[in-house]
Amino acid sequence: MKKQDQKNEVKHEFLFEKINYKILLIGIGVIALGFILMSGGGSDDPKVFNEAVFNFRRIRLAPTTVLIGFGITIYAILKNNKKA
Repeated sequence: MKKQDQKNEVKHEFLFEKINYKILLIGIGVIALGFILMSGGGSDDPKVFNEAVFNFRRIRLAPTTVLIGFGITIYAILKNNKKA
């Protein structure tokens, strides 16, 4: 009976390999960093306009960082390590 049970065992495999998950986590971290860079710049008083909303960090750097993070995650998904 034991031999038959061993034959029926199903080997569970992950969809990706370990390196893919590492790259994916790096990409998610870069996306989170981009959203952190976007935060802030508001005014304490709603009647006063704050020009800090339009600085380089929030207009150029943060969205570019988010897009780079998305590119990294797409690369992690499409990367194929298995050799046929």
